Amino acid sequence: MTNANLRPVALWKADVHWDEREDGSMLVWQNDPLAPHPEKISDRIDHWASVDPDRVWMASREVGETEWHRVTYGEMREKVRSIGQFLLDLGLSVDRPLVILSENSIEHALMALSAQYVGIASAAIAPAYSLISEGYGKLKGVRDQITPGAVYVDDAEPFLPALSAVFPENTVIAAKNWELTFASVVRTPVTDAVDHANAQVTPDHVAKFMFTSGTTGNPKAVIQTHGMLATNMEQVTDCYAFARDEPPIILDWAPWNHVAAGNLIFNFAIWNGGTLHLDAGRPTKAMIGETIRNLREVQTNWYWNVPAGFEMIMAEMEKDPDFGKTFFEKMKIMYYAGAAMGQHTWDELKEASVRATGEEILLATGLGATETAPFALFQTEPQANPGNIGVPAKGIVLKLVPNEGKLEARVKGPNVTPGYWRDDKLTEEAFDEEGFYKLGDALRFAVPGDPSKGFFFDGRVAENFKLGTGTWVSVGALRAKLTDALGGIARDVVLAGEGHDSLGALLVPFRPAMERIVPGGHDMSDADLFAHPALRKAISERLAGYNAHATGSSMRIPAVMFLEEPLDMDKGEVTDKGSVNQRAVLRERPELVEALFTDDARVIR
Repeated sequence: MTNANLRPVALWKADVHWDEREDGSMLVWQNDPLAPHPEKISDRIDHWASVDPDRVWMASREVGETEWHRVTYGEMREKVRSIGQFLLDLGLSVDRPLVILSENSIEHALMALSAQYVGIASAAIAPAYSLISEGYGKLKGVRDQITPGAVYVDDAEPFLPALSAVFPENTVIAAKNWELTFASVVRTPVTDAVDHANAQVTPDHVAKFMFTSGTTGNPKAVIQTHGMLATNMEQVTDCYAFARDEPPIILDWAPWNHVAAGNLIFNFAIWNGGTLHLDAGRPTKAMIGETIRNLREVQTNWYWNVPAGFEMIMAEMEKDPDFGKTFFEKMKIMYYAGAAMGQHTWDELKEASVRATGEEILLATGLGATETAPFALFQTEPQANPGNIGVPAKGIVLKLVPNEGKLEARVKGPNVTPGYWRDDKLTEEAFDEEGFYKLGDALRFAVPGDPSKGFFFDGRVAENFKLGTGTWVSVGALRAKLTDALGGIARDVVLAGEGHDSLGALLVPFRPAMERIVPGGHDMSDADLFAHPALRKAISERLAGYNAHATGSSMRIPAVMFLEEPLDMDKGEVTDKGSVNQRAVLRERPELVEALFTDDARVIR
């Protein structure tokens, strides 16, 4: 932690209570109730269109464009009502929803909000299911679960094979390269049917379906009700209280088929009359330049990214200190998710804010799930180390259940899904006998016995395994520690060793950090860079440094190896947000796992 003062920001003051029960479980909650709030997101659309119709709701531009395309709240409401009329005329409903296959765009956003406004369910689907999938297995699984009545894509041309193979009978709307265009749909005359349909929508009605990543089998259709979404936005705004008086200015790249971007970020702007700028960049070597170009123009006060994205942004600040001043000038809070953040990234990001502004800016994270809409726990107290996910939001009860030496986390609250669409068995399995949703995560106290100080993620309950010696390995915590010890060389790791006497790890490479170690690394192929003696030496030294402080076989990692082939989203190894699935990688790459425990030349010891 730096010695600088923390930039003042209005956040919740959590009054945390807890109850230790006779069965060994514990309940944790905030004592104060959640404030009364609107029942659905469309209420906020009407509100802001009435209060400040000229305020910008959303802005976007493509790579290479100089001007932003902007839509105001007044324009948004007008378009939403026209599109809503068209969707009603199509006869869409919760049983015949709208499916959106393309990436984030203003048109995508308007289609989704139009469906919600008139009580029609929608579902944003990962574009990869249509564009890089072989056989469209997951896309067909989505279709069969929710039986869509219409499909939207921005540009029909790249989606033609998927549309033909999976949706041959559905109405298709597209912004370009299709007969039925978005431009014609948005001109639909509005009738009283729109107001009538909107008035009939209750908090219990289905607003949308969000699909889990589908790392095993087909993705699951998680029900998101209007009440879930509205309650979760009030919970978020209760936490980020500054947004009530200072509308959020957001720049974001993350895909809307994921709950963090599709619910939290997307709806947070609408709920508080903020402006969401669509970032055409990505936290990759090829696309981070676009994000940086946008951040030079859009001064955000609430910024989310994955740790690798923050590292790339800081690399630019080192070259251009003025960029750091621009980035931090109006910032109230920075939020990371999607992967564990290393201590080096945490420290450097805070130090960068102090250099640029003289103040430390709050950096934090939380915990949630698609099934919790997603905001469930969050940390607002300054921390010396990354990883504290905080305490439950108002209205949520956290239940901690002893499970094989760990505390399994379960939650109950008005933002929790009623279940999975058309799957009673899966729904029943997801909840315990008291109605708590089983997150599948294990937590540990930040301060033993004091829930008010927050918790650390302690791995997925199903990811932990035993070594051949019978010793349990705590996968989640160990992945974070090793990633941190490698100092940015790996953006994540996958642990192996079940049935063996020692551990090994597959490293997900982070080229920008590797290139800084190897002279001329920028121009090398992956194979040449990964095999370079200077890089192998650096990894061996950092691994030795880590192992010198590791205690026991369940912590010590004597062997690592790079994943040379990219993670495969179609096989569930990684989401399009970049989250790595430990179990899927082990399942799909058994030959690499076994190589870790041999004298294979690729192994670094």
